[in-house]
Amino acid sequence: MLVSEDKPGIGGELLLGQKTKPKYSAFPKGMGSDAPSWVAFDKQVLSFDAYLEDEVPDKSQGNYRIRRYKIYFYLEDDTIQVNEPELKNSGMPQGTSIRRQRISLPPPDEDQFYTVHHFNINIDIIFYGRTFKIYDCDTFTKNFLKKIGVKLNPPGQCPEDPYMKIRRETLDCMKPLRPYESFDTLKQFLEYDRKVLRFFCLWDDSATLFGDRRELILHYFLSDDTIEVKEVMPHNSGRDAMSLFLQRRKLPKYGPPGVCQPGQVTDRTVLNIYGGLKENRVDGYLLDKYKLGKLDQEFYKDSDLFIGATINVWGRKVLLCDCDEFTKTYYKTKYGIENFTSIPCKAPPLPKIERKFPPYTGFGSEEDSLRSCIGLVPTPHQRDFKKFMEKDSYGNISNTLRFFAKLITHKCADVDRMFVISYFLSDDTISVFEPIERNSGITGGKFLKRIRVKKPGQEVFKSELSEYIKAEELYIGATVNVNGYLFLLLNADEYTLNYMETNSDMFPMSSIELILQKLKEEESKSREIKQVFTAADCKHTKMVDYNTFRKKVLPSKDIRRLCKSFRLPLSDDLLGSILSGFEDSEKQINYESFFCALNWRINPMPELEATLYTKERCEDEWLGMPSPIPVKYINYMRLLKDVFGLEEE
Repeated sequence: MLVSEDKPGIGGELLLGQKTKPKYSAFPKGMGSDAPSWVAFDKQVLSFDAYLEDEVPDKSQGNYRIRRYKIYFYLEDDTIQVNEPELKNSGMPQGTSIRRQRISLPPPDEDQFYTVHHFNINIDIIFYGRTFKIYDCDTFTKNFLKKIGVKLNPPGQCPEDPYMKIRRETLDCMKPLRPYESFDTLKQFLEYDRKVLRFFCLWDDSATLFGDRRELILHYFLSDDTIEVKEVMPHNSGRDAMSLFLQRRKLPKYGPPGVCQPGQVTDRTVLNIYGGLKENRVDGYLLDKYKLGKLDQEFYKDSDLFIGATINVWGRKVLLCDCDEFTKTYYKTKYGIENFTSIPCKAPPLPKIERKFPPYTGFGSEEDSLRSCIGLVPTPHQRDFKKFMEKDSYGNISNTLRFFAKLITHKCADVDRMFVISYFLSDDTISVFEPIERNSGITGGKFLKRIRVKKPGQEVFKSELSEYIKAEELYIGATVNVNGYLFLLLNADEYTLNYMETNSDMFPMSSIELILQKLKEEESKSREIKQVFTAADCKHTKMVDYNTFRKKVLPSKDIRRLCKSFRLPLSDDLLGSILSGFEDSEKQINYESFFCALNWRINPMPELEATLYTKERCEDEWLGMPSPIPVKYINYMRLLKDVFGLEEE
């Protein structure tokens, strides 16, 4: 019966070669989990760098060889694997030297196996009679050994293999003209194909004669480290649009280097070529290893480009001002750059030079004279066609403002002259028409043809265009100066009143809000106004008849004009006698009683044969009569509440 280590001999005495197992561990119990090692240390491997001095049977090649190994210790099951990295033309089998397994300690402890506590840096370790010298390990291994309490030795160095050194020197001496040079650009092409860095640049050439600031776009192709530059052409720059400012190529840092011979700037220097027995057949070529005639040039790389850098583009100093989002992501990922503050590349605005025109000469209109100063070939003045189409008369909409006006003058013969002023919104022109009155001694008709009227007080021969009368300046009660004649606007037709009320922003005098605001300023008279309304409302209906509300009297001259307008068959003397019978002390006539007296149904008159006369043709049939007002009653309480805030008592 075999006896294990846990079972002592007879009487509890130890057998020959048996050791007492301590009851307690030399290391304190940790606070980690109780998971098994194959779970806690799964996929965790310690890596050590080691070398081995191997004797060489052939002394002509050296006394020993230095062979490098990688020792892997798997923590999950304490297994060890030894690999030897493969070297080109080493002449020895390389690869896995010891497969993964548990390795026993050297005698006399061959009954035990290597554990993690047997490993350290700069020590010798024996595997199956071969001594490996550990000189270094990776970072994970160092951290793990420190955590379990192992004091690490300082790392050592691996000596150079004398055989490989002699072989390298021999190869350098035997074949100096046929070296093997590898230019592997396929990996870079496959990794960075169609990936381009874009920078927004500025070339400030304003210091030279006729130079200015040029905006450029630089493209850096990551697949082959080439650079392409395009120019951003502003409108009306005066330069021909070129497809490229710099064709795609490698850009030297120190350029221009001068004129080089063909084949002088190249990656390889070919000494000679050799072929077979047939003509025009090339089997190989000889390269110059030392590249004695090669020109060394430094080209711009992606590491040389960043915002704020100034690069040399064949003698032109180009400033990198900004880049796109892909470029920012690339530099942030590869180089860890976080600051991408852009630099303004726009040129400061040039001082605006005021264009001065010569004064008006007096020939033609001011607009036509100005057109001859703008271009070499004079062109006619273009009027506002959009305004003409929108404001031109069509259908029942005339887009014409008509006012009944009176001429302001000191001449007795012109005091009673009345005019119709028409303002055309389509082209801001004004026409003045005087109604024809028989036996007035004044020839009526067209007083001013349709034309734009200048404002008074302007210089005639000046460089600026003259200002003309606008529609906003016309309202009832306004005084208009038309070529030296002063007109007082007395009334307007129904369309003009509606138009001005609809567009109260253009005509503030027709704004209801402005009228109410003026009434609110008379708040001190609110009680008196209310008493007047209450006295007029006898039945206390809170409504006042419109005819009662409005003033029923008109000046006698207005009544005379109305009678003349309606062709009342009365002579001037007879009409004056009738009007004098209705006048009050202020020469006002109550038109209601006057027209009631003229009512032929109430006061019939014998029929008279009307005198035939030729009706003269006039430009405008409207003669300034008041428009019919379809209002019957006025709610005075609502008016007082809105204006003065008075409530019903």
